[in-house]
Amino acid sequence: VSLPTRRSRVRPPLPAPFDEYLLMIIWIASYPKSGNTYLRSFLASYYFSKNGKFSFEHLLKIHQFPNMKFSKTKSVSQEEASKNWIFNQNFFFNKKNLNLVKTHNCLSPFKGNKFTTKNETLGAIYIVRDPRNVITSLTHHYSLDYKTAFNHMINEHATLLETSFDKDFSNFTFLNSWSNHFKSWKENSMFEVLFIKYEDLEKNKEEKFKKIILFINKFKKENSDFNHKKFLNSIKSTNFSNLRNKE
Repeated sequence: VSLPTRRSRVRPPLPAPFDEYLLMIIWIASYPKSGNTYLRSFLASYYFSKNGKFSFEHLLKIHQFPNMKFSKTKSVSQEEASKNWIFNQNFFFNKKNLNLVKTHNCLSPFKGNKFTTKNETLGAIYIVRDPRNVITSLTHHYSLDYKTAFNHMINEHATLLETSFDKDFSNFTFLNSWSNHFKSWKENSMFEVLFIKYEDLEKNKEEKFKKIILFINKFKKENSDFNHKKFLNSIKSTNFSNLRNKE
């Protein structure tokens, strides 16, 4: 079972990360419809703008994986795509760069193939949302009835596959069930994961977003000062009403 997704009309540029650091990937991970875009909008504003003012151009610098754009070869099946996950991470996300990368992938292996390891990953930020709100968002976004959305969330074989060109499965994402998706990242011992509740981002923006910035900054080769003015601008420019108006 797979959820349909909207094919992107714009192919984003290659990552524009932090040039001076000998690092790799920090995942921005979540189950679909859990607030990933909101978090990425804030991070893009803070790290990729000059003054913390949000722009969709900045958002494009935090890429999604798996993605055909980041696949060296065509994958003719889901299993083959999963075999290429780690190779593609090493090929496209240079270890001289700190890459913030979005994913909806479960961390559990798919047919024995691991999604990532500590060799490719520095850490992860996992945003979790009340599943009752997730199911409501799924019904609206994908035009599903509640029973279908619920069955998808408990399905341990659930996947996410964007439109494939020429039967290319390079976009294949293994979701698993909502519960197993969360557990796979929570029980992982390969690298550190910061867990953030979506509801807390709404209620305690400054506290939670600062915690996220400090989590990312500690992975940098050189210490980065916390830019409070830029931080506040990033929060303000990515509030829900501003994002809705820009979209």
